[in-house]
Amino acid sequence: MADKDTTLSEREAPQDFAATLERLEALVNRLESGELSLEDSLAAFEQGVNLTRDAQRRLDEAELKVRALVEQPDGTLGDMPFADSGTGDAGER
Repeated sequence: MADKDTTLSEREAPQDFAATLERLEALVNRLESGELSLEDSLAAFEQGVNLTRDAQRRLDEAELKVRALVEQPDGTLGDMPFADSGTGDAGER
């Protein structure tokens, strides 16, 4: 029972970002269906919050890696911060 109260346990954590998103989408679909009891809805919401935090952590780690690998105009690798657009489409051109 103590395992149920922990945040995203290792056995529940998806192995990659895409799997995390798939699990989040499935949870949203279940919540939107309106077929869950209040208790099940709260449990699904809590799991969704944990998955969201995991996804954000993965995105933050990826951003750090990209920053470390950005090529400068002179051909060297250097640090270049992401644009703070907040729309999620930075770099898509």
